[in-house]
Amino acid sequence: MADKRIRVLVAKPGLDGHDRGAKVIARALRDAGMEVIYTGLRQTVEQIVEAADAEDVDVVALSLLSGAHNTLFPEVVEALKAKGMGDVLVIGGGVIPEDDIPGLEKAGVKAIFTPGTPTKKVIDFIKENVNK
Repeated sequence: MADKRIRVLVAKPGLDGHDRGAKVIARALRDAGMEVIYTGLRQTVEQIVEAADAEDVDVVALSLLSGAHNTLFPEVVEALKAKGMGDVLVIGGGVIPEDDIPGLEKAGVKAIFTPGTPTKKVIDFIKENVNK
C-alpha cells in the first residue's frame, strides 16, 4: 500500500484558546494531500493520545501558545510510548522560545516550528520523516 496517505492529528493541548495557527497548518497539510484530523481546543494529553490511536495516525502535530509546552509536549510523547505508539512522529509548533527547543527535542518531539515558518517546511519535514 505505497499510496497510503499520511494521517496527521492536529491537537491543541492544555488551556490554550488560540487555534488560528493550528487551522492554517491543518489546511496546508490537507492541501498537500494528507488526511488531517483536528481535535479542537483544550484537549488533555489522554484525549490526544486516544484520538491518535482511534484515528491510526502517522503524525501528532501539537500546537501551543500558552507556555506549557515543556510539560505537555513531553507528556504526549510519553503517553504515546506507553500506549505502544512510539513510532508516531510528534512535532510541535507555537510561540516556543529557542532555548526550550533542545529540551523538547531531547524529550522526543522531532521538530518545533515557530511562528513564521513556511507551511512547506512543515509539509516537507513530515513527508521526509513519517514512518511509512
